[in-house]
Amino acid sequence: MEFPLILGLQKAGLPLVLTSGKLKNLCFLIDTGSTHNILFDFVHKHFRDEFKILDNTQAIMGIEGHYKETPIIEATFNFEGRDYTSTFSVLEANKAIREVQNETGIQIHGVLGIQFLINNKWIIDFNKLEIYN
Repeated sequence: MEFPLILGLQKAGLPLVLTSGKLKNLCFLIDTGSTHNILFDFVHKHFRDEFKILDNTQAIMGIEGHYKETPIIEATFNFEGRDYTSTFSVLEANKAIREVQNETGIQIHGVLGIQFLINNKWIIDFNKLEIYN
């Protein structure tokens, strides 16, 4: 797979990917500084039946810089014709996400962090602004 990041960068100044399949049109921010994958709680509430709730929680630092205890779910989404399954922390960050949406005009539904990139062998070429695997 080769996926150009240029469209998201041009539209919103952010490296974004859009999903397809059952979880269609979810917009994920690729964040190489995030140690966890995040799904925002408003998305979790809307697609609740599409996720497997795991029996544990974890403490993560939220967007505002405070530690929060979050439930962990397993989600499968399709991107570029391939299904990806990963765990996500469900995080309430409505105020911060609303600010991003107001600034960029784009609603972000979650974050794909370094855990996702490593597990799926996604390589980001920062010179070409593309993802490879």
